[in-house]
Amino acid sequence: MDNISKEYLISVLDKKNRLDGRKFDEYRDIVIETNISKHAEGSARVKIGDTEVIVGVKLEVGEPYPESLDAGTIIVGAEFLAMANPDFESGPPSVESVELSRVVDRGIRESKAIDFKKLCIKVGEKVWLVLIDIYAINDDGNMQDAASLAALVALANTKMPVYDAEKDKVNYEERKGKLPLVKMPVECSLAKIGKHILVDPGLDEERWMDSKLTVASINDRIHALQKGGKGTLSLEDIEKMLKIAIEKNEKTLKNVEKKWNTLNMKKLE
Repeated sequence: MDNISKEYLISVLDKKNRLDGRKFDEYRDIVIETNISKHAEGSARVKIGDTEVIVGVKLEVGEPYPESLDAGTIIVGAEFLAMANPDFESGPPSVESVELSRVVDRGIRESKAIDFKKLCIKVGEKVWLVLIDIYAINDDGNMQDAASLAALVALANTKMPVYDAEKDKVNYEERKGKLPLVKMPVECSLAKIGKHILVDPGLDEERWMDSKLTVASINDRIHALQKGGKGTLSLEDIEKMLKIAIEKNEKTLKNVEKKWNTLNMKKLE
């Protein structure tokens, strides 16, 4: 539905309906594809409804940060392609794309989803850098959750290239062993519009939302939060959102694990 007003949207929500017929706490269909790029060390495509995101993972050898000389790290970047939404423009990263990449980064980093110390090649000199590139293919709302899930699935099927220390060169043609991903911090985004709280906001819902909360959690443990939008959230709102997000993240993880099992992939926390 094009050019709807906020008043109309709220009138629909007041009747306990959503524009696409979903329940307030219901996700759109989630579709996951893995290994979509033969050139990346790991890759995934995730669709949430008509929102589509592709993630590629590449590994490089570099120097460690001074505060963590015995650990590798991740570098997350996001590109909102102009074909994904008429509002996106080519050029430098937008504020929105920078925020999306930071929230994905925070969920992975704060949960210690990757054992960064296992990415150390030589203390103080060489470590693996995990580059996570996110590409928005189509924006129909809630790219945050799609990007986070695609990043995690891509990391889960990443295979490590071989590093030759004598030649100080990475052999990308030979890959063996998996990335030390040990946890799966799924993200759930909820929008508040008027008095209503909605899971997985669609594009029109995002346009008119007062505020948003993205929650990264594993089981009942919360690892990262990100507040968005100009509106405020009461303590009651936050408590309700956290409860919903934890429940939804557990369900999403179970659904993803079913796919991993069919691919003979290791089950993570």
